[in-house]
Parts: sequence; C-alpha cells; structure tokens
Amino acid sequence: MLSYPAGAARRTLKTLLLSALMVSPMAMAAYPDKPIQLIVPWAAGGGSDAAARGIAAALEKELGVTINVVNRAGGNGVVGHSVMTAAKPDGYTLGFITGELNMMHWQGLTKLTYKDFTPIAMTNYDYPGIQVAADAPYNNVEELFTAIRNEPKGTIKASGTGLGGIWHVAFSGLLLEQGIEPQKITFVPSQGAAPAMVELAAGSIQLVPTSVPEARSMIEAGKAKGLAILSPERNPAFPNIPTLKESLGSDYSLGEWRGIAGPKNLSPEITSTLEAALEKAYNSQMYQDYMRKLGFGMEWRNTADFSKFLEENNTYMGGIIEKIGMKK
Repeated sequence: MLSYPAGAARRTLKTLLLSALMVSPMAMAAYPDKPIQLIVPWAAGGGSDAAARGIAAALEKELGVTINVVNRAGGNGVVGHSVMTAAKPDGYTLGFITGELNMMHWQGLTKLTYKDFTPIAMTNYDYPGIQVAADAPYNNVEELFTAIRNEPKGTIKASGTGLGGIWHVAFSGLLLEQGIEPQKITFVPSQGAAPAMVELAAGSIQLVPTSVPEARSMIEAGKAKGLAILSPERNPAFPNIPTLKESLGSDYSLGEWRGIAGPKNLSPEITSTLEAALEKAYNSQMYQDYMRKLGFGMEWRNTADFSKFLEENNTYMGGIIEKIGMKK
C-alpha cells in the first residue's frame, strides 16, 4: 500500500479545496446568467420578425436577461436556420424556427431538417389570407378563382414570399384542391409580404397570399382587401374576412408555424428551463395583448408536443410539395 508524507497530503488537500472554491461558482451558476441571442431566419419588419420580438420581450421578463433578436435572412430561410445549427448548444444562441424548415429539404435547398435542432416550444401559428387590390373586380374568392380558370395561363400574378415559400406552397395547394393547376398563375418571388403588398397596390400583381397581419397596413389604408382566410375560424382581429369554408365550402387550411429551438444536443436541463419560462411568457398578459393586437394566431405546444408536431408536419409538407411539383 502506498503512503504519502503528511505534509504532502495536507498540501494536496489544500490544493483540491482551493480548486473547488474557484470552480464551484462557475459550475453552479444558474442558467441563464448572460444575454441570449435569438436568430430569426427572416428580414426585419416581417411577420416572423414581429412574432419573434413579441415572445422575446416576454421571455426576457421571465428569465431576467436580455434577449437580442438577430435577423439572418436569405436563401428562403436556409441561411438563418443554418446559423442556428452551427451555434454552440449552451443555451445562449437560440433560433426562431419556422414552417420553411419542413419544406426546404424537400425542395433540394438544404440538407437541414427538424432533426438538426432541439425543439423547445411552439408559440405561434398563422393562416394566410388571400388579398387583392382594393379596386380589383373580385369581391370574393369564388370570383377570383373563376377568373384564374378563365384567364390565359400566367395572366394573373401572385406574390408574397420567395418561390417555394410557405405562402406560395399554401396557395398552390389550395389551387390543386380546387382543381386548378398551380402553374395557371405566375408566382413572382419577393423578399416578403411587405414589398408584395406594395406591388399589389401598384397593380403589378393581382393577389397576395400572406398572413393577414402582414397585409393589415395596406388593408387599413384602403389599398387592399381580404377575400378569405385559410383557417378553420375567422381571425378575431379581422372579423369581416370569411373563411374558405364560408366562401367555397372548403376545409383546406395550411399556415405558418413558428417556435423556439436550440441547436442539436442542447441539454435537457436547459431545455426544461427554457420550456417553463416560455410557457409563462406565452401566457403573460403582455404577450397575449401584443399578439392579439397585431392579429397573430396563438398556439402553444410544449417540448414533447412540438417534437411530435415537427415530425408529423414534416411528412405532411413533403406530400404537399410533391403534389404541387416542387419536390426535388
């Protein structure tokens, strides 16, 4: 049996105790103890940006640290989502993932999938509305679709997102559901709903499928009108816009989901802390009032439910994208 001189043993014990005292404050520091960065894969001023800033402001109050929203737009959402996955999984870089995550890889734009993230919670789900210019000859969706059927291919132009973006895919799916080939219209890619609504008012395009909150300013300015919303129920913020069920007898609905996620391999402890804080932030009067005022859809899913949703939605979106001829 080995033995050590008493002095050496005391020095070793002293060194270990000093090391423990030096390390323990850092090791035991409660998460989070510094600002968090929230990556948004879309430009400032759009629907995803507004929804992200709403939940970030409420989450700050729950966590007690600053949350910096950083916009990393580009590539139909590929750039920002890629930045998220490259981050260190320490809880200080999170992502505001959106429905395009379950679309991009089916279209051959990236190899990223929902499996490259750690889902934390869904905080928002928005259905698109169908907007036309205020002086358009269409007073309801049925009249618009009659025109699409009767006009020569490509005559009617639409916009609102990039090619293959959620609003493009959602509207293409609706056309198919109504027995109209998506190629019957010309879809003009844009950097988002805001520039598309400007083009709509100018007469360059004839319709914009996008979330109604993103079209709100043009509608309220009297430059656009909403014909229908692709949701099961009317949006309380826009009670005069009918649902597709009311307009066409159609149950078709497809929208944009948004939620918070971390990079792959985020620890269960940090995930749990964020999930609990996000639930409180979501249910806060501050967040609820903010979202209702803007007309955004509210939907909460915890970590387990969000994970299941991502898997099921990924399969569903793959089927839709294949049907409309965008799968690669």
